[in-house]
Amino acid sequence: MGVGGTASIAVNGETSAAATRVLELADVSVHFGGIAALTDVSLDVHAGEICGLIGPNGAGKTTLFDVVSGVRTPDHGRVHLDGRDVTSWTAVRRARSGLRRTFQRVQTFGWLSVADNVLAALEWRGGGGGMPADLLGLPVRRRRERERRARVHEVLELCGLGGVADHPVSSLPIGLARMAELARAIADRPRLLLLDEPTSGLDDTEVRRLGERIHEIRLEESCAVLLVEHDVSFVMGRCDRIVVLNLGEILAIGSPQQIQNDVAVRTAYLGEVEASEVKANVNNGGS
Repeated sequence: MGVGGTASIAVNGETSAAATRVLELADVSVHFGGIAALTDVSLDVHAGEICGLIGPNGAGKTTLFDVVSGVRTPDHGRVHLDGRDVTSWTAVRRARSGLRRTFQRVQTFGWLSVADNVLAALEWRGGGGGMPADLLGLPVRRRRERERRARVHEVLELCGLGGVADHPVSSLPIGLARMAELARAIADRPRLLLLDEPTSGLDDTEVRRLGERIHEIRLEESCAVLLVEHDVSFVMGRCDRIVVLNLGEILAIGSPQQIQNDVAVRTAYLGEVEASEVKANVNNGGS
């Protein structure tokens, strides 16, 4: 489906038109001096949907993520989260309203255990009762602490981290460290989950496991997932809908099959990927 189109897809039994729209970008543009990083980008992502964002290097994917998460304010256009205009909101305010983000380079508290990393995502809500409640150990504080610990346990099990809950994150291999970051991102129930290159550094088994977890999370949490990923096979196999950026503009939006069959996409991006794979095979002696 070409520029400006919206694919009709199934999201937990509903079509995208009927599903809850969590994220909406309207005519978003960003310029760096005389260079247009994004030009009139409009898209939406729905609850329960995994939407992939792909494109060549320099297409504007990271800039778009920065605009959505509040790291960068667009020069033009609006950002809506659950129907609220959040264009002027800070990244912190957006995070506390249900937007969560992971990064290409894992961002965790390496000196803390996996469980405490996840627990940290819940601490901003406070324990209730202030310092007196801490000093006196009031029932409301104990109850909230039990609820948080229960949520941490639930998330660790969902992400397959129960066996390493007490391990420092710095001691984990990259696959588990990424899972720990993902667990922290969903601990305080997300409405929109942004995943930046989630498969980076993972082997095939870890990539498969990550894909399964993302699928489970979007169902368990009923959240929208928007991910940037260079692993085209992962995107095609795991996403309900794919948005293709090229030179800061939306080239196409559609289902994986529609994107694979789109001539403009194959020319601008998928052809580039295939060419690099052919070159790699030649360099490796065709193995």
